[in-house]
Amino acid sequence: MLFALLVGCVTSEKNVSLIGPTETVNPLAPERILVPVNQVLSPAGLLVELPDLRPQVLALSPDGKLLATSGKTHELILVDPVTGTILQRVPLPSEKVHEQDAGAVSSRVLEPDKAGQVSYTGLVFSPDGSRIFLSNVNGSIKVFAVGADRTVRGLSSIPLPETGSSSRKRDSAKDIPSGLAMSPDGKRLYVALNISNRLLELDVVSGKPLRMYDVGNAPFAVVLAGHKAYVSNWGGRRQDEHSLNGPIGAGALVRVDPVRFIANEGSVSVIDLNAGRVTGEIKVGLHASGMALSPDDRYLAVANANSDTVSVIDTRSDRVVETISMRWQPKDLFGASPNALAYDKSGKTLYVCNGTQNAVAVVSFRPGRSKLTGLIPTGWYPGAVVCDSTHRSLYVANIKGIGSGKRYTAGEKQEFNSHQYFGTLSLIPVPNGGQLTRDTRLVQRNYQRAVAQAALLPPRPGIAPRPVPERVGEPSVYKHVVYIIKENRSYDQVLGDMREGNGDASLCVFGEEVTPNQHKISREFVLLDNTYCSGILSADGHQWTDTAFATDYVERSFAGFRRSYPDGMDEEGMDALAYAATGFIWDNALEHGKTLRDYGEFTIGIAEWRERAKKPAPTALDFYHDFINQSGLTRVGSRTSLPSLAPYLNTNTIGWNLNVPDILRAAEFIKELRQFERDGYFPDFVIVCLPNDHTSGTKPKAPTPAAQVADNDLAFGQIVEAISHSRFWEDTCIFAIEDDPQNGWDHVSGYRTTAYVVSPYTPCRTVVHNNYNQTSVLRTMELILGLPPMNQMDATATPMFACFSEVVDLTPYTAVPNKVPLDQLNPEVKAIRDPVQRKYAVASAKLPLQDADECPEDVLNRILWHAQKGSETPYPAWAVNATRKSARPE
Repeated sequence: MLFALLVGCVTSEKNVSLIGPTETVNPLAPERILVPVNQVLSPAGLLVELPDLRPQVLALSPDGKLLATSGKTHELILVDPVTGTILQRVPLPSEKVHEQDAGAVSSRVLEPDKAGQVSYTGLVFSPDGSRIFLSNVNGSIKVFAVGADRTVRGLSSIPLPETGSSSRKRDSAKDIPSGLAMSPDGKRLYVALNISNRLLELDVVSGKPLRMYDVGNAPFAVVLAGHKAYVSNWGGRRQDEHSLNGPIGAGALVRVDPVRFIANEGSVSVIDLNAGRVTGEIKVGLHASGMALSPDDRYLAVANANSDTVSVIDTRSDRVVETISMRWQPKDLFGASPNALAYDKSGKTLYVCNGTQNAVAVVSFRPGRSKLTGLIPTGWYPGAVVCDSTHRSLYVANIKGIGSGKRYTAGEKQEFNSHQYFGTLSLIPVPNGGQLTRDTRLVQRNYQRAVAQAALLPPRPGIAPRPVPERVGEPSVYKHVVYIIKENRSYDQVLGDMREGNGDASLCVFGEEVTPNQHKISREFVLLDNTYCSGILSADGHQWTDTAFATDYVERSFAGFRRSYPDGMDEEGMDALAYAATGFIWDNALEHGKTLRDYGEFTIGIAEWRERAKKPAPTALDFYHDFINQSGLTRVGSRTSLPSLAPYLNTNTIGWNLNVPDILRAAEFIKELRQFERDGYFPDFVIVCLPNDHTSGTKPKAPTPAAQVADNDLAFGQIVEAISHSRFWEDTCIFAIEDDPQNGWDHVSGYRTTAYVVSPYTPCRTVVHNNYNQTSVLRTMELILGLPPMNQMDATATPMFACFSEVVDLTPYTAVPNKVPLDQLNPEVKAIRDPVQRKYAVASAKLPLQDADECPEDVLNRILWHAQKGSETPYPAWAVNATRKSARPE
């Protein structure tokens, strides 16, 4: 009865989305916040807004008067837990000094650490409430003093031992402190060291290391229970000579499964502190992350984020005695992401942050017969929870808050960039039984559980083929799907000048003069002006484009991406901890018997002179001229660290390398297409990476931003032209979308992007205002190919039915020649007279533009703006001012 009451009956796919067809992403009202992953937020309780912050740690002072949080920011924020008033914003103390006497009151004024920020987790008060300790992702512990009047100030930094390891791009010599725990007497601090896979015991007074213990892979949290310490390990046990291993960044390896090559273990290490040794390692679910100890110290609950479960360990036997599913019903699809926990004072209720359901799950805790009893709505992606039994309240840190945007104000012009972080805290009274039932119903409606169930309905017999079937397994008119993934553009930045759509021409910097094919394709087929990326940069963007999911590991890595930048574009971008348990879209296709070909996505590129001894390395102009002249002086290629994908790669093309023109990538695809025509065979599913619209800024002797975007545009047009003139045109559908929108601006949402659908059944000269996103693209391709949804996120996506007609039009597409010369280069600095342009040329020369998203976001955005708009056009004052690296050219 309860199940029927909460979710109702699912009878058909007509249980349609609760999202209005043409609603736009961004906060509409406090009780209805639409996010670009098919979900609505209706946070319970009091919502504390934290602009420019992704809060992912939370700690309550022993006296219950101060609530501390931090995130992607260089400060600690103190909040009144009753009123939600922000009491203080305290800069992180300098790295230079450590107070030898933890009880001393320093008169020194420390310079704030403008580079520091909290790690994946790690924030604790001392038992007496006089100190706060925070894990700094850059290799130290930040220490704060709490005065008698509860005023907090930065006190010192405790440096951590170096790892002794190194990485080609990332500073892995500095460890990453993660979870923290303090001894009951407040004299010792225990630190999970995420890079070196150790637990560190520190003397709090001196800051000196006392003991070190080897634990599992990528330790996350630490909990003390009597004389034992428990450490959760995101990546499970360390690999050995018998295990199948894959990379997880910082030069490390982790055990992976033999099919999808994702990290396939989580574990908890057990340390006997009296004996000074590790006594065991307990296997639990995937991505063992947050932990909570029951008030009687008897049971340890462990959140397994990539398994949707909580493991319960008996601390007497150190065995798992129960595994609690965080899915409402066993048949529900993957997508709860439990990642943080807290017991109430009685120990009879366990509260669990279900990140991707935007809820705190309420578990009636009875070891061996515990049960999920309800869900409480929070902000977007809850990542820390505190239970305050005194005030009968829950305090929750919502990492993504309300997304990339701001509160709507009537009459105010809206302008967004994807790096406008806007986290929140939820201060929630513990609901009674009736309220919990209503809350549960609301949460399930908001994450669209009924829609996900409808996505699993069986095919109906006798259904005629149509472009996009309503159910998986029903026939489609298409046999082939081509999926093109581009890089980093917003809608307004490219198509804002199209009067047919909802654009802002003042924000358009790569308009029709630069992108004639994208404009023509939008006019001849469909113009999509309400389509969104689900992520905000390449690290989560390529996870959304390829898996319809971002794991807890990805969501917590925004503090500098110290382990890796998991975009799948090079060695450093391959990280088995970043991948969803349900795998990639190509795993789904292969599992269901579909044929596959990949041109550059999730590959490691090779781009060099054929005579390898020749120096210096070839430039963009070298590759361009060699391609145009067909002189054979250079070569490109690719490989992957994913053995599941390796057999299906075209190894004569390349993914990420901005020196290699996209028209070369298009040419290699077209070359194989011609061979496919001769053979009478074309793969069911084809993926093409076209990254050059990312641009190389105004780096001297590099192609101008306009030239690189024009190159990307021409390559896209050439691929569409080639397919539309081929024998496969009648039964092929092409989808294209950006991986993220971060290098642009938009007046609707920081997530809005360009997307394209091209096929003989795509109605011409149609503007589609429907709300779609990257998971909509994946869901539509799955329906065409007869693939089931991978997880909750693509199952709840709105298929792109409005982009198709039952009437076929076989008119082929003809590409428009580029209007901007593709070999147009940025001038040398000395040739630039304009001081603004010169400044940005100097900055571009210093930026690591050869690596995806390595340069400061605000700097690159300014460079692109002034390169296209001129130095006299003011940069939008609303644009984000500081991001992952906050430097700005002087």
